[in-house]
Amino acid sequence: MELFKQTNFDFLKWKWHFIGASLVLSVAGLVSLAINGGPKLGIEFKGGMEMTVQFASQPDVEKLRSVMSSALGSPVTVQTFEDRSNEVVIGTEGGSNQLDERNRQLVQDTLAKTYGQPGNGKLDVNNASTEQLASRLTEPLQRAGVQLSDTQVIQLVTAIAASRDKQGGGVLTNLDQLRGTDGLTAQVVTVLNQECYLAPYNAQRKTEIVGPKVGDELRRQAINATLLALAGMLVYIWFRFEWIYGVGAVIACLHDTIITIGLFSLFGKEITLTVIAALLTLVGYSMNDTIVIFDRIRENNRLNNRESLADVINKSVNQTLSRTVMTSGLTFLAVIALFLFGGPVLHGFAFALVVGILIGTYSSVFVASPIVLFWHNWADARRKGPPAPPAAKPVEGVEARQLRKVR
Repeated sequence: MELFKQTNFDFLKWKWHFIGASLVLSVAGLVSLAINGGPKLGIEFKGGMEMTVQFASQPDVEKLRSVMSSALGSPVTVQTFEDRSNEVVIGTEGGSNQLDERNRQLVQDTLAKTYGQPGNGKLDVNNASTEQLASRLTEPLQRAGVQLSDTQVIQLVTAIAASRDKQGGGVLTNLDQLRGTDGLTAQVVTVLNQECYLAPYNAQRKTEIVGPKVGDELRRQAINATLLALAGMLVYIWFRFEWIYGVGAVIACLHDTIITIGLFSLFGKEITLTVIAALLTLVGYSMNDTIVIFDRIRENNRLNNRESLADVINKSVNQTLSRTVMTSGLTFLAVIALFLFGGPVLHGFAFALVVGILIGTYSSVFVASPIVLFWHNWADARRKGPPAPPAAKPVEGVEARQLRKVR
């Protein structure tokens, strides 16, 4: 299937415009990385503790940051989400596994002290585990005449926790929201009101702890994976085409990676393991697109070696235009769907692919191909050498001048 037939666009005419845009994006990204001291690494690489906390209403972020910094005695990051204003991520730098565990407990204790009711002797349903709920409710239920076996109590508190996560999004504001839960009778509700209360937050949603050694090892492996992938592709293209094609393809991939990481820095987004997976996917995607064009350039050179290389490159890009648009367009639609509807877990991964597909598609045409063209033009000029100086006019003798006068 071909979307475009017998097109004849002069793509190389616009090479300097796209190269200029690439330089601007690259410099802006590198400056941002220099100002920020490098990319913003996720907890997988830097080590530390991160706790996701859901509030019943939008919290005061400055107050939260202040009380956490005071309690821990060190800087604490408190990040919010644009599409989820009631949710924050509290992060601390790692030093050791013991320190990370201490910080986790301090964050939980500080949240309970600031937003809970730690002195009333009741259990917080929003932040209690099923084991804690079962332990707290077993005896009061028996005193209230609710005869339940240990297994039935576990089933009841499991249903309460599931209803809390489903009905209140993890944060209940009223115990009436639990009505309709299996096994929740009026007597059980009465016991819950006597023994429990509802804090306006839930800190049980997600907690990650990564030691500094693990973070260093993951960071080193991510860098090695990217560099080895580029080196392997360079060797492959060197043998399949010629070395300048490999250099052009690798430079185009580096160009895509640098711009993508730079945009992550400019937008303040974290580099996580899923983002590294996206970058490796981007490298392979961009390389594949470049090889398709290079292969067509080689075939056209064999069929007609009298055309200039610039004409051959333009002809080859036009011949692969339908394939490029269909492949990139359909992939872009899928990635856009992930970016818009994939949720926070896939947000960084999808953002890297959205940027990478756009940058990678034009780099194959306007970065990799011009590098090959510049090299061959330079090599041809060097092979021909400097132009020969004009021949000197012969000096006429006296007899020749006299003969011309006589004539």
